[in-house]
Amino acid sequence: MVYLQFRMNIWQGDFPNVNTGEDGFKGTAPVSSFPSSRNGLYNMVGNVWEWTQDWWQTRHRADVALKNPKGPPTGTDKVKKGGSYLCHKSYCYRYRCAARSQNTPDSSASNLGFRCAADSLPGYLQDSLHHKKNKEEL
Repeated sequence: MVYLQFRMNIWQGDFPNVNTGEDGFKGTAPVSSFPSSRNGLYNMVGNVWEWTQDWWQTRHRADVALKNPKGPPTGTDKVKKGGSYLCHKSYCYRYRCAARSQNTPDSSASNLGFRCAADSLPGYLQDSLHHKKNKEEL
């Protein structure tokens, strides 16, 4: 299975000329395509940059909370995190959970998205994961 070798959806091949899709995807991947983190989170790195609620600033102030620091109350750019399928080791070393970048809120691209959070998995993901686990046991 592809996802056993790869842990996230990023560019493989000669960037930006040829994406070999060795991880099984040349663009975005479905949520449960790669293993979850120990906390049960999917695609925290790679696949798409994720918009956050925070406005962008280059540095956090020293007097803000260390846990979930908030950005400034207003701004022109929003924070995006995590890297995307367009990240490649020759071009982008920012595909990690803590990676921050910015973009204007009216921007759109195939490698930008957002995260939906819920207290439990939707049925279609539960079915997908159950099916995947059964295949791994065979």
